[in-house]
Order: sequence, then structure tokens, then C-alpha cells
Amino acid sequence: MTAALATMIADVLRPVVGGELPVRLVVWDGSEAGPAGAPVVRLNSPDAIRRLLWAPGELGAAQAYVTGELDVDGDLNSALEHLWKVVRDRGLSGVRPTPSILAGVGRIAKAAGALGAPPEPPASQARVKGRLHSLIRDRAAISHHYDLSNDFYALILDPQMAYSSGYWMDSRGNAAPGYGLEDAQRDKLDLVCRKIGLKPGMRLLDIGCGWGSLSLHAAQHYGVDVVGVTLSVEQKAFIDARIKERGLEGRADIRVQDYREIPDGPFDAVASLEMGEHVGQRNYPIYAAALFNNVVPGGRVLVQQMSRRGKHPGGGPFIESFIAPDMHMRPVGETLGFLEGAGLEVEAVEAMRRDYVRTLEAWYARFEQNHDAAVAMMGEEIARVWRLYLVGALRSFAESRMGVEQILCSRPE
Repeated sequence: MTAALATMIADVLRPVVGGELPVRLVVWDGSEAGPAGAPVVRLNSPDAIRRLLWAPGELGAAQAYVTGELDVDGDLNSALEHLWKVVRDRGLSGVRPTPSILAGVGRIAKAAGALGAPPEPPASQARVKGRLHSLIRDRAAISHHYDLSNDFYALILDPQMAYSSGYWMDSRGNAAPGYGLEDAQRDKLDLVCRKIGLKPGMRLLDIGCGWGSLSLHAAQHYGVDVVGVTLSVEQKAFIDARIKERGLEGRADIRVQDYREIPDGPFDAVASLEMGEHVGQRNYPIYAAALFNNVVPGGRVLVQQMSRRGKHPGGGPFIESFIAPDMHMRPVGETLGFLEGAGLEVEAVEAMRRDYVRTLEAWYARFEQNHDAAVAMMGEEIARVWRLYLVGALRSFAESRMGVEQILCSRPE
């Protein structure tokens, strides 16, 4: 029976996928099924099926992929693009188990030798504990993602280490030949500084400062004094070294500090780039109040933040389990309501979804160029997590399942 395992799987999945398999399935026993020329998906171990039995759908597939129990030949982005096209073309909208499907799954599990207890979660899967969005749990969630390795992030990001969407001027008809990621990130930082009206001598608060791209840019090129806050010890160490390299001591102060604990406001301007996604739905009013309370009357606040509709506001089971535990996104209109509810006046909203597609394409290209170095540095499993993460995010923005906006606000005088 195992000689025809791939055919058995294809037959059971036919009502689930609306017809023929959208991929060429190759199973460890040598059997194959699905159309020739389609992306090749390999099941390398019975544990791949065992994971999918215990965690059907995205999470089980992601666990199997990052451990190598499931693999995809060739370019992962092209394969996922093909799969999402099939989902749209066939109008697929989720699995509805029927007795016949469940019976077929049981036959597959028995034939594959996949019955038994669930496999242990991959080592790369997040393990955070405590009350949701407590100070301790937030620090742990941020550390899981951002304390991975500064050197690893340098393989993916631009030299400024900007870990948020760039602003691609070449798509707006105003850029020199050879325009690339570093230019787009510089132009994003300039755009933020101009929108919040930075002038020499002003004080800027950078909430969720990351690796300091905005803090350093504002201090160096706009002559402002900056306080940047992060929950990542690794990020602070990185920025402090760059502050010393650039002679910005006394101009930029980077703290390991929660946005709820900033003691020395108000500031002349506040910026927060792709940090608001991490504060959670219930805490977003507290975050919005922190923005309001930390800016002077008449001062400007800029929030750059990802948006998402529908279920999985955390980005989906893979993102929530491996990348950003406890993240929460919402439609941009709801975010505007929170900001206005805190007392801020919304002055402008600029959509940047297409910019994020370009940014993720550039990050993904850099990752693939530096793949061997990434594996040597972090190990095969982490490298597979990041390939899946970058491609999944790219597809989400390219297919409009997610957006990102710059929201400019001010505190009324």
C-alpha cells in the first residue's frame, strides 16, 4: 500500500483542493502524484504527516517545513504564488472535514506509519509565558525575534539596518539609475523627519527604535536630540556602538525601556515605525495615550504600521508561533479611531503596501544571496524559518492581504 502513498494522498485531498493536486507531490517511499510541471513538494518523513494530523493547515505545514520533513523544490516564492493563484481560481476557502475525508486521513496515517503522539515542536518555535502583554511577556516576545543576532539581520537588511518598509522613490518617477534598498530606506527616514517637522535643537522620541536607523539619521542629519527606546538588549548594544562610531554621544540616548515607562516627556516630536503591531489590541489605547502624552501641544506624531483585515490579526499561525508572538494588526480605520480616541488629530494617511512588496523582494534577494552564511551562523532550521517568513510576508503584501500606512498626527494646541 505504501508504494501508492502519494496517490492515496491525492485521492483523499481531491475534495479539499477542488480537484487535482496543485503541486507535484513526491513522498519518501518513492511514490509521486500531481501534475508534471507544477511546483514539487516533498514529504521526506512520516513526521511531516504526523505534524499535519496534529496541527492541520498552516502551523503543521510550517513545522514540517522548518524541520526539513517537508520541502519545496526551487524558489519558494514562486511556489507559494502558484498555490495562492490556485486557491483564488478554485474559490477555496478552508477545509470542512467530512466523514469520508476523516476516514481517508486515517488510512493515510496508518499507511504512512504516522500514527502516534505529536512530534515535539521545532526548537525555533517561540515559547513565551505570562499574562498577555505584561511587561515581562512583551520583553520575552521581543527578545525571541529581535535578539536573534545582529550579524544575522545584517545579512538581510540594508546598511542602516532599517527593519520596516522603505519608500521607493524610483516607483514615483524621481530617482537616479541603480536605485535600491539602501536608497529607499534613506528616503523613508527623510520622509519621516520631514513629516514631523524636525529642526536642529528639537527633541525626538523614537518608540521601538529597532537598530537605530531613524534615531541615528535624525540626530546626524537633522541636528535633533533623540531618545530611542527598545526592549532588545542586542539592539541597544548595536546602536550604542554606532553612536560612538559617528560621534553622536550626547545626541542620541538609547534605552532598554517599555513605551509605558518613559519618564521624561513631552518631546517636540514622536515617531514609532512598525512597533504598534506588537502592543496588542487591548493595550493599543495605552500605546496611543503614550504617543499623545509624550508630545508637546502642537507637536507631530508619525506612526508607520502594518494593517490587516479578517481573521488571524496576528498574521497567521506560522507568524504567531515562530516570528512575532502576540502581534496584533487591524484595519487602518480602526487604528485611526484609537489614535483619535487618545486625543490626537489625524492629519494624513499614506498607503505604502507596494513599497513593502519592493522592500521584501529586496530582503528576500539578500537572504538568498547570503543563505550559506545564514546557515553557518544560525543553523539550517533558523534559515528555513526566515525563508518561509520572508516569502510569506512578501506574498501577503503582494496579494493585498496586508497593508502598511504612515499615519501623521498632531497633538492639538
